[in-house]
Amino acid sequence: MREITYAEALRESLAEEMRRDKRVFVYGEDVELGYAFTVSKGLIDEFGPERVRDTPICEQTIVGIGVGAALMGMRPVPEIEFCDLLTLCMDQICNLAAKFRYMSGGQVSLPLVIRSPAGKWGSFAAQHSQTFDAWFMNVPGLKVAVPATPYDAKGLLKTAIRDDNPVLFVERKLLYPMSGPVPEEEYLVPFGEAKIHREGGDVTIVAIGRMLSLTLKASEMLENEGIKATVLDPRTLVPLDKKTIFECVRKTHRLVIVEEGHKTGGVGGEIAALVSEEILDEMDAPIRRVAALDCPIPYNATLEDYIFPNEQNIVEAVRHVVSF
Repeated sequence: MREITYAEALRESLAEEMRRDKRVFVYGEDVELGYAFTVSKGLIDEFGPERVRDTPICEQTIVGIGVGAALMGMRPVPEIEFCDLLTLCMDQICNLAAKFRYMSGGQVSLPLVIRSPAGKWGSFAAQHSQTFDAWFMNVPGLKVAVPATPYDAKGLLKTAIRDDNPVLFVERKLLYPMSGPVPEEEYLVPFGEAKIHREGGDVTIVAIGRMLSLTLKASEMLENEGIKATVLDPRTLVPLDKKTIFECVRKTHRLVIVEEGHKTGGVGGEIAALVSEEILDEMDAPIRRVAALDCPIPYNATLEDYIFPNEQNIVEAVRHVVSF
């Protein structure tokens, strides 16, 4: 199977869906030339400025236009260039997009996909390096996808664009140049279905977004110590595949959750709570969470590396839970 990058996979997904459905259009800051992370590069050559459109720097308007267009039957795919800037359009996302279908009693659909890159990029500092996945899990009516591989990036984005509900599609900056196998033929990745990347009987590690690649490396290091881990990627946080997570935990009786966002109030806390509420009797050790430290993200590269999770953090967390 051919290999392409995460960014190329996203671009293919957009192009294929735009060819399939003339209601799909993309817009945002710098999308015409694809400056930001190259995902939209070249789309304007095929689809023109009516369907690939640059906007002023006004995130509130970018999402607001998408809400209106979706209500009128279009399928907009706006890009918010950094996920930190989603803070500027919380009203449009949380109070409008996420609520219209419910408040209309299902009479209207809102097929809006908001793409936004999150996480570390390399000295982009405190206002352009954050990860807000957990915030949006707390918004009923909004779906949240976090692809970790080029295969899932393409398949999940196609699914998101065809969904009649609003989707926050959270990418990871450091994954854009990463290559992986992606079929040339048509495929979709369904929401709410986790993927098991590695199976082992000693511990389950739930890895979110970019943390999947770090976790797979850590699991190889652990195997050299005789510790075999099941590595699971939820792929979507809303809907969350609790069934597969619980099945894996029932086999290993230990759980570590790894995410790029901050630890307090993070995705790991929600997954840990679900496991504690529903299958606590299956646990042989306390649940461990590996996440970014609870401080603003530094510009200094050494300090930045220090606050984000790494392979050694994951190894140490697993060693702790298997010691029980």
